[in-house]
Amino acid sequence: MISTNDLGSAVYEAHRLAATVLPTDVRLAFKQMHQRETQPLPERVMSEILDNVEIAEMDQRPICADVGVPRLYVVVGDKCEIADGFVQFERAAREATARITKDLAMRSNRCHPLTRANPGLNVGVFAPNIEYRFEPDVDWFEITAVHKGGAFGSDFRMLVDGDGTDGIRKGLLDAVAEFGRRGLTCPPVTIGVGLGGTKDQAFAIAKQAAQLRPVGDRHPDPIVAELEDELHEMVDGLGLGAMGYPGSGGYATDVHMEIAYTHSALTPLGIHQLCQAARRAVIRVSPDGTMEPRDVPAWFSEYSRREGIL
Repeated sequence: MISTNDLGSAVYEAHRLAATVLPTDVRLAFKQMHQRETQPLPERVMSEILDNVEIAEMDQRPICADVGVPRLYVVVGDKCEIADGFVQFERAAREATARITKDLAMRSNRCHPLTRANPGLNVGVFAPNIEYRFEPDVDWFEITAVHKGGAFGSDFRMLVDGDGTDGIRKGLLDAVAEFGRRGLTCPPVTIGVGLGGTKDQAFAIAKQAAQLRPVGDRHPDPIVAELEDELHEMVDGLGLGAMGYPGSGGYATDVHMEIAYTHSALTPLGIHQLCQAARRAVIRVSPDGTMEPRDVPAWFSEYSRREGIL
């Protein structure tokens, strides 16, 4: 049985790692993009980005001054037992979020949308976001912290049957042209594309695809995986590099697409671009309270996508 204290400690550690340590897959992608870059301005920017990542980890400081809005993605094993229940977990998660904000001197971005009153703790009404999924036949509790920047780079549109895959390509190109070429997405970015479902679902899975899938991961549906490769090649072929400068190193670390069964006449399309500060950290808690950092979240499992499962 997992205690609330253990879960609170896991939330704190996930936030600490997300704020200060860039995921290994993203760091490797940045190094490869830096090596490919031949233009002086984006090459210098990529060099500074890599130096900043090393300094942030060494000094235990936030990777970016804009710490974004901390949020949590939680995967719970169906055999997992929590000593004090989910309400106490959420209280512990809010307390841990407030504590790490103070301990790491993270800027508090969470404020009242009308009065702009800011409690200074990155908590408040519906903050931090906590989303749940459940995994069969396991007894662990997994917490992924993501610190998502609040700048531009997202888009939504409704496709009709006649739009086809060209509509997806156009939607992504429009989003890159609107934000990426002006540096407003802080490239290199990881792009998430959500196709289908309901309006809110399309955008939610786009954001999750950008945040929770590692660079190089491919969707299990071969049709979707082929389109991921095509879209990645397309955006990198635009000649944009780091911070939107003309370059050869590439604009995106990867393009990840998630799909959901949708209305028979209309197809929602969500696009989300995760900035260079791709802050993601995973802590899995075992029944005995052991905390294990992991590279890849369990969020997109066979069960969660319901591939062939009722």
